[in-house]
Amino acid sequence: MSDRPVRTRIAPSPTGDPHVGTAYMGLVNLVVARQGGGQFLLRIDDTDRTRYRAGSEEAIFEALRWLGLTWDEGPDVGGPKGPYRQSERTALYREHADLFVARGAGYRCFCSKERLDALRDEQRARKETPRYDGRCRDADPAEGARRAAAGEPHVVRLRVPTDGTTTVRDLLRGDVTFPHADLQDQVLVKEDGFPTYHFASCVDDHLMEITHIIRAEEWLTSAPLHALIFAGFGWELPVLCHMPLLRNADKSKISKRKNPTSLLYYRDAGFLPEGLLNFLGLMGWGGPKDGEGGASREVFTLDDMVRHFRLAELALGGPVFDPAKLRHINAAHLRALPARTFAARALAFLADESRLEALAPLVLPRMETFGQLAQVADFFLGDVTQRPDLLVPARKTPPEQAAAAEEAWFALGDALEVLERVDPWTAANLDQACRGLGDAAPAGWKPKDVFMALRAAISGKTATPPLWESMELLGKSRTLGRLGDARRALPEPSKKAQERREKARRAPPAAPAGAGGPTGAPTPAGAGEA
Repeated sequence: MSDRPVRTRIAPSPTGDPHVGTAYMGLVNLVVARQGGGQFLLRIDDTDRTRYRAGSEEAIFEALRWLGLTWDEGPDVGGPKGPYRQSERTALYREHADLFVARGAGYRCFCSKERLDALRDEQRARKETPRYDGRCRDADPAEGARRAAAGEPHVVRLRVPTDGTTTVRDLLRGDVTFPHADLQDQVLVKEDGFPTYHFASCVDDHLMEITHIIRAEEWLTSAPLHALIFAGFGWELPVLCHMPLLRNADKSKISKRKNPTSLLYYRDAGFLPEGLLNFLGLMGWGGPKDGEGGASREVFTLDDMVRHFRLAELALGGPVFDPAKLRHINAAHLRALPARTFAARALAFLADESRLEALAPLVLPRMETFGQLAQVADFFLGDVTQRPDLLVPARKTPPEQAAAAEEAWFALGDALEVLERVDPWTAANLDQACRGLGDAAPAGWKPKDVFMALRAAISGKTATPPLWESMELLGKSRTLGRLGDARRALPEPSKKAQERREKARRAPPAAPAGAGGPTGAPTPAGAGEA
């Protein structure tokens, strides 16, 4: 392994806005590849067609390029190990699945969904962990091949040893051992012929000659499965490094409910790419040191990181994604810009011709001179200051006002959940999606109170151009980011209040008079590596 050129990769899924976690992983993978004089690859994990979102792949390219993370091989630039979209590699996966079964490392399973569902129900009734019972594990392989050739539906499963352990070496944690009793015969290829993440990732990493798999620590529990797949093929396992997850201040996993997570939000909000890269580089690393034994420097460039970063020195404690710290780092890069560079980049941010053209029909009815442009369009062009007094309808007594603030917090959360699903992001779709928010207004609220809270959140004002058109022009990432900012500007309800609200949300609606019983439908649920 040490004699091979270093090759790293990231494998995001095109299922939504590009995530800061993808950039975090991409930065470290790029730096390690550059330090080793090797290649950094971008692979698109698009085998889960139920979660695929049109336009998401292009957004990944756009966001990573804006950030300055350029890849040597990928779907858009090509390369000798392509194709780099997993949906275009299904023939390779089927070929390798047959080879895996022929080697005895996997087997075909013909158990029906009904049987597996019944098995899980029985195991849960006995308070056992649901798992496959191995019914097809020892079936005659020749008979399995005959049934598969006849078109009988089946999956391919991993044959996990019945006893013993698998030990994987993690660059940050050393040897980590997993008892086989805690694993199960995972599905590697589904009935539709598409591979699961585990199988596709292992096959691709081998065929693309990846030497270092650097990914988030949430994938550590998958490491023994991947080690068994590599061993089943007789392949050498790449170096493994599971990076600590980005955390909120309360140490919870970073999420858009606590902080904006879309890379496009930070671009559209006017952050410098070098500032965001610098901040991400500090996640788990102290920064380059000024001389031997010197203090670490928190403001640095990508080139500085390539020269000084050491993967094995990363701290395992979850690094905190602190927006205030990000602004501080970004400010240092902003203030270091020469005046001419500052002017060019500020002009590009403020006066994008296509954005101003789209802005014209919204602001012209409210303008008499160009001098009024900044006043009318300020929330389109820059940040807003969240004002809790505008987010909450006025109430007579302090307790009533506190209750209204709590209701506003929940109402904005409902709006975030609804708006996250809007695609494409158009005024007509926003109008349609948000009608239910007014109908479900908190007790004592009118629909106009809900929409006023939305208007105040995105603009900091109570009077603006039309709401849906304003949100369309502002864009999805900035709109959701501002709703999150507005929510954080309000006092967070107690855990008990949140639990009560969640319980009420999940309860089926009361049956109408004369109905036979309660009715309701299940709530729809929202994997590539980040």
